[in-house]
Amino acid sequence: MFEGFEYSQVNTGDATINLVHGGSGPPLLLIHGYPETHVAWHKVAPLLKDSFTLIMPDLRGYGDSSGPEPDPQHRNYSKRAMAQDMVGVMMSLGYDSFAVAGHDRGARVAYRLTLDHLDRVTKLAVLDISPHPGYLRADGLQRRDIHIPLVLPGPALPSARKTHR
Repeated sequence: MFEGFEYSQVNTGDATINLVHGGSGPPLLLIHGYPETHVAWHKVAPLLKDSFTLIMPDLRGYGDSSGPEPDPQHRNYSKRAMAQDMVGVMMSLGYDSFAVAGHDRGARVAYRLTLDHLDRVTKLAVLDISPHPGYLRADGLQRRDIHIPLVLPGPALPSARKTHR
């Protein structure tokens, strides 16, 4: 799995973030959801590696990433703390700006990262979360820079319906 990719760890201060990275092209940070790890991207990575340099970390406290003991308010496991880890990872790899895509909890982290570090995020894609009204009101964040694919349930396809006579 992840053939041709490199495994690394980055110390971000109060966490050590495990990650896999590789490919060629502009940097794309892929953030997994709950209860997943970087392995969630194993089928997507081979399809994207020729167009992007992929960075696939484990969030703090997930997979092989460490994290601090939770504080009483759980601030050190907040989306903001996790987003700051992701910035630390990208900076340690030499990327001042990058695209980011997140799934589920990773999408919330990606959104927080974008709000807190708007100057670093070139594009944002969030997967499998409902958009928050603030997504399109962030100062400086252009609608063209946000991709929110939604799959909403619709009527059953005729071929899937049972017919009774």
